[in-house]
Amino acid sequence: MDRRKLIVGGLAAAGSASLGACATAQPATQGALPPEQDPNYPIEAQQAATYSRDEIVRDVSDFLGVTAEAAGGAIERIFAENGRPTGYIAGEEGSAAIAIGARYGRGLLYMKNRPTQEVFWQGPSVGWDFGGNASRVFTLCYNLHYPDAIFQRFPGVEGTAYLVGGMGVNYQRANDIILAPIRAGAGLRLGANIGYLAYSRQRNFFPF
Repeated sequence: MDRRKLIVGGLAAAGSASLGACATAQPATQGALPPEQDPNYPIEAQQAATYSRDEIVRDVSDFLGVTAEAAGGAIERIFAENGRPTGYIAGEEGSAAIAIGARYGRGLLYMKNRPTQEVFWQGPSVGWDFGGNASRVFTLCYNLHYPDAIFQRFPGVEGTAYLVGGMGVNYQRANDIILAPIRAGAGLRLGANIGYLAYSRQRNFFPF
């Protein structure tokens, strides 16, 4: 009799243990969220919100100290060519050149629903280019969906710049990201050049 009780008791214990294992293992598969709904899903995969024309005109006018009409003329052309930006950099820079030049700058990167990011940039240039200038720079960023993507080299051709309301605009591009710096400042600079700007988290005094 005791032997029969021991066998029945052993079978009951084994059955309850297997049921407990299934109960603990089941939520791991049933409770999983789709990747896009998981709060830990990488932010890089999310599409960044964009800025309207009115928002950019107001910010450019305030930061560069120009009239809304002048800012609107430059923004109108950039929006017509590229649409609505996903971010912008407001900063200052200095540059100088005698055929070979260098440019250094610092600013803050703004994106909706993202923390503000400090950004530095530096880069060389070469061409028929003489003089120097210091300026405020308001750079529109396109197809930039997360802040860390700004930290790379962006080739540009200063000779393609155009002037609207006393402000100079040119384009830089790396992969799908397009930057459109709008510059307004003081100095004497004449010529055209080619080069690149490298954006970084820290100041680099070596422009290359």
